[in-house]
This record gives sequence, C-alpha cells and structure tokens, in this order.
Amino acid sequence: MLSATIAAHPAAAAAITLRQRHSLRPRQPLRVPIGAAAPRRRMETARPSVVKAVASQGVPAVPPKLSFPILVNSCTGKMGKAVAEAAVSAGLQLVPVSFSATEVPDGKLKICDREIRIHDPSESEKILPSIMEEYPDLIVVDYTVPDAVNANAELYCKLGLPVVMGTTGGNRQLLHKTVQDANIYAVISPQMGKQVVAFLAAMEIMAGQFPDAFSGYKLEVMESHQATKLDVSGTAKAVISCFQKLGVSFDMDEVKLVRDPEEQVNVVGVPEEHLEGHAFHMYHLTSPDGTVSFEFQHNVCGRSIYAEGTVDAAMFLYTKIQSGAGKKLYDMIDVLREGNMR
Repeated sequence: MLSATIAAHPAAAAAITLRQRHSLRPRQPLRVPIGAAAPRRRMETARPSVVKAVASQGVPAVPPKLSFPILVNSCTGKMGKAVAEAAVSAGLQLVPVSFSATEVPDGKLKICDREIRIHDPSESEKILPSIMEEYPDLIVVDYTVPDAVNANAELYCKLGLPVVMGTTGGNRQLLHKTVQDANIYAVISPQMGKQVVAFLAAMEIMAGQFPDAFSGYKLEVMESHQATKLDVSGTAKAVISCFQKLGVSFDMDEVKLVRDPEEQVNVVGVPEEHLEGHAFHMYHLTSPDGTVSFEFQHNVCGRSIYAEGTVDAAMFLYTKIQSGAGKKLYDMIDVLREGNMR
C-alpha cells in the first residue's frame, strides 16, 4: 500500500502519539489514496492522447516479449529466490548456476521446475567466463550481501558482464566509479520497487522545487522491517533527506525502528505471515502550532514488488544493450521513464 493522508484539524490531534496512529491506520486505507482523486471519466477521455503521445515518441505502448539468459547471484537468499521465480514467470532463461557461501543439500537448489547448481563465491571468477560463452547476452542480477558488493562489481566489470545490482550497502561511490570506469551496462539501485521509486522521485521533485516548504514542521518517522534488518532502510533515509531539503530539522537517530514481532503485529499492523519480509514506513509532519498535519505512508508485504521491479530492470538493460545505447549506467528512475514495464 502506497498512500498519503493530508489533514487540517485542531491542536488536539497533535497529541495523538505515533504508536496510537499506527495501531489504527495500517490495516485501513488512508483517507486520500495517491492518484484516486481523478474522476474515471476524465482518465478515459485522456487515454487516447496519452497513447498518441507515446506512439509519437516511438515507444511501444505494450512491452515486447523478451527472452534472454539471466543469472541470479545468489538464489539461496530470499530476495534472490524471489527474483529467480519472477524471471521464470516472465519467460526469461534462468541460468542453472548461482554462487553462495550458504550450503544446500547436494549443492543444488530447486526453483520452480529448474535445478540450480550452487557454487562457492570463490569459484565465480573461474566459472563465469564459461557461463558467458554458453549463454550469450547473459545478464547477472546481484542479490548477495553488502560486504560483497564492491568485489562482485569488480569481477563483473573485469569480465564485461552486464549487471543489475540490487544488493544494498558497500561503498556506493566506489561502486559507481568502478562501473563507470569499466564502461559496462548496469542498473544500480538500492530500491527496486517500481511504485516506491516513483514515490521517491515525486518527493525529490517536491524538495527541489519547493525548498523550505515545511520549514518549522516537526517530523516523526517510524519504519518496520523484519528483525534481521538492524539499520535504517535506504528508502527511509532518502525520504528523510527530501524532508530536510523541505526545511524540516531531523536526525537519522530519531527514526523509530520497530523490529519486535509482537509490536509489529499489535501496534504497526503487520500481518503475521509477513513478519519475515515486509517494509512499513510512516512519515508524520506537524505544523509548529499543531493545527496542521501531513502523513505519508507506504507499506509493503512480501518481496514481489522488488522482484518484479528487478526483472523489469533486467529487461530494460537488455533492450539498451541490444540497441547499442550510448549511455550505459542507469538507475530505476531511468527504468520508470522508459515506461515499458509489465
């Protein structure tokens, strides 16, 4: 659920605690869903002009059916497995090889109807060249661990292997420099959820065009993730950065991190079946006199939004490679702007 609530009310509302708000709202649609204000009749009327505009730019309204080899590194992780399943569902050729330090029975992992041979990461430099030879047009998707980001990027660059880097962490500045210097095709993004990326882009536009619009406002931030995630999410940091540009004074250590399963279920409203994979974020702004408040909330259950976005990123990168595009380093904003998503 990606939504925003905007309200103006007496100062008494400002006394509602952050916890009380979350106990009431996460399971209910917020009052003003983003994009719900436009009447259906107006949208239908506008459709032909939109299609015409797209056609005039030479961009197909329906994405073409693509099939190319994709290697998911690593399939043993929950995110990697979700991406591999999404790739198979999209009709891509899932390469039956992956790399992981996690031991699996007989060194094999079954994903959908495919058997994936799992190799130790130390073997990747030796094995990948033969994989590239066997599977021309190969694209690798990286969902490993933060500590491996830079080393993996160096290897992909050394081999000239196009990559969609979904793994967060590592030295991001060095990561971008490594890829740019090697001049390989790549999509690098810490957030692969298409709709969340669109929300972040809107926040960036607002922050850039209306600096200090929320000057003096108080910001409260709550984010809930699975217990294994100990740090503040990159998405929350990006949104907070936008609010800071909008004039809000806020330090990252003020973020309320909810990692206790009982609190996540009873206070935040996370469904029990998604305790091991969710991302609930709430940003609440209150005016200096307490008479106005704004609330932005985006709740994600499961990993499908990220997996589907990753597959779209891989398809986007494949089309850029096939067309010989001059630009080679992209992010998810570029993928969204292209418009050819499923």
